Amino acid sequence: MMSDHDHDHHEDQVHHNANPDRCDGIEFDAIAPDEKGHTFFFKGDHLWNGFSGQAQVSSAFFRELDDYHHLGHVDAAFRMHNREKHETHDHIYFFLDDKVFSYYNHSLEEGYPKDIQLDFPGVPSHLDAAVECPKGECNSDSVLFFKGEEVYNYDIVTQSVKERQWAHLPNCTSAFRWLEQYYCFHGHNFTRFHPVSGEVNGVYPKDSRHYFMRCLNFGHGGEAKVPKCSEVTLDAITSDDSGKTYAFTGHNYMRLDTHRDGKHTFPIARTWNEVTNGVDAVFSYNDKIYIIKGDQVYIYKSAAPSTLIEGYPKSLNEELGIEGPVNAAFVCANQHIVHIIQGRMMKDIDLSATPRVVAREAPLPISGIEAGMCGPDGVKVFVGSEYYHYKTPRLLAFSRILQEPKNITPDMMGCVE
Repeated sequence: MMSDHDHDHHEDQVHHNANPDRCDGIEFDAIAPDEKGHTFFFKGDHLWNGFSGQAQVSSAFFRELDDYHHLGHVDAAFRMHNREKHETHDHIYFFLDDKVFSYYNHSLEEGYPKDIQLDFPGVPSHLDAAVECPKGECNSDSVLFFKGEEVYNYDIVTQSVKERQWAHLPNCTSAFRWLEQYYCFHGHNFTRFHPVSGEVNGVYPKDSRHYFMRCLNFGHGGEAKVPKCSEVTLDAITSDDSGKTYAFTGHNYMRLDTHRDGKHTFPIARTWNEVTNGVDAVFSYNDKIYIIKGDQVYIYKSAAPSTLIEGYPKSLNEELGIEGPVNAAFVCANQHIVHIIQGRMMKDIDLSATPRVVAREAPLPISGIEAGMCGPDGVKVFVGSEYYHYKTPRLLAFSRILQEPKNITPDMMGCVE
């Protein structure tokens, strides 16, 4: 047990420690991303910018928090999701006692701070945590506020509040929406929950240091280095019907469409459990993801959690009427043709036909293609750390003018120059 004197001294240290270390195991006060996708972790009067790096003083980023309140902490924070109201969408809201601050581009908006009740009627003061919940994940654009065992679901449009208790969920000291999943942080652990029902599936709690920060001797993020763009090579890349884009390298994959949450790598087998040894090619068709490895095809439902369709994997021959190996594969939106690249040949297979057979073959002007995708801006095929861009698959096959390759950029893959 800590005596009151020790406790005060300890609190003092937390607030005025020159540089608290989150790898020691810290209970965060608040977590929120800004409009550019940088995630801020708050503790006392310090914050961490991103998943790696040292603590810095919060007022260096959000100056007025210190000007108005010398309390040295934030109660709760979230990034507003409200596409209907451009003037508040993507703003960060901070809650301190009974006040709310609204920031955009790290500048305090005019008229703030305000009483919480003025902006969020029915939401209590002295909150523990808050997290945004966009329509589609919640019934409407909402914010979940946590205080003790109470959860307040605030509807942004109607300004109505539904109060509920999720007794099975630990008391959250911060909450965070990341890659369409919801996390309640408590102590140095977190628990993933469903934003509508509060349901917890899977084995929780888990230690945050394994997942949300880079700490020596912890987890799969430990010493992961950001690769140079000139060293990036892709095994496969695809975009599904909902716009989620995945790039695959070795045993890992990365979501590329979530720049607002930052770009991060995950083990392939964590999402597609049966694919344990990397991929050769991946394409998306009809709300399903087709993963090709060797002479096998795995088909998963696109919607989370990714479920393997019964009866799979099957052989390439049985599924697509070809023999492996496959270097790359892609399908363009609203089309039924999968373009399979093997060496310098492109084979077109009609996925709506039974049985599936090669309908067309064409030699390609490029050798060494390792990955390919078709998006709204055309076809990209990747060779090492470079790619070629064509308006259509037909131009890729029949263009007599060899394109100049372009370099993979930090914007595309989260690599460094």
